[in-house]
Amino acid sequence: MIAIHELVKQYGRFTAVDGISLDVRPGEIHGFLGPNGAGKTTTLRMIAGLLKPTSGRIVVNNHDMAAAPEAAKGSLGFIPDRPFIYEKLTAGEFLRFHGGLYGLNGNGIGERVHEMLDLFELRRWEDELVESFSHGMKQRLVMAAAFLHRPNAVAVDEPMVGLDPRGARLIKDVFRRMSERGVAILMSTHTLEVAQEMCHRISIILKGRIIAQGTVDEVKQLAGGGDDHLTEVFLKLTGGSSLQEIDEIV
Repeated sequence: MIAIHELVKQYGRFTAVDGISLDVRPGEIHGFLGPNGAGKTTTLRMIAGLLKPTSGRIVVNNHDMAAAPEAAKGSLGFIPDRPFIYEKLTAGEFLRFHGGLYGLNGNGIGERVHEMLDLFELRRWEDELVESFSHGMKQRLVMAAAFLHRPNAVAVDEPMVGLDPRGARLIKDVFRRMSERGVAILMSTHTLEVAQEMCHRISIILKGRIIAQGTVDEVKQLAGGGDDHLTEVFLKLTGGSSLQEIDEIV
């Protein structure tokens, strides 16, 4: 599980995240929605332990990020919006290196690496250098690394960016399978179709504050009810109206 309470991040006089609270339960896919600059990536980086909050509390799988950071990070998988990969390694070498950071070694690591490569349809490229991979293949490799150590919770920033339809469908299937196994997934996305299709609950953030939270139907009620698509609901709640703004979030 992932739980944050009254989380704040300030940069001088600017408040990027302003007292937000949310929880992601075991087996839940929780969508984290908002326009560019709303505070999504800052929040996820604090959850991953990459940024220190100005105030507030973060708990990952019952481990307080401030009091027990190694335990919290060790039980979390994190997929950033701009992942870094050692491109002079092969796919297999990269996963084994990543697994070593989490204490995975010995004979079991090879079997687990193959399991992840199979899951993300990368097995045939196990011995190929990562530098030869397409953007979508690199995205899938980073996700394979995030799930390698069997985390109970995963935070992922814009997972569908740069994926072709087949790759996006694969990631959706993997996330659903992990959710069925009890993994808590917090997923930021601009793709509202994905949020409506996959997420058990959503939180909408605007200017550092959560303005709506609940199931898609509950959020629709907050926006005035009706059978509007989530795109229209999002625009009502955030005040967006221009075609450019719609293009950015759909």
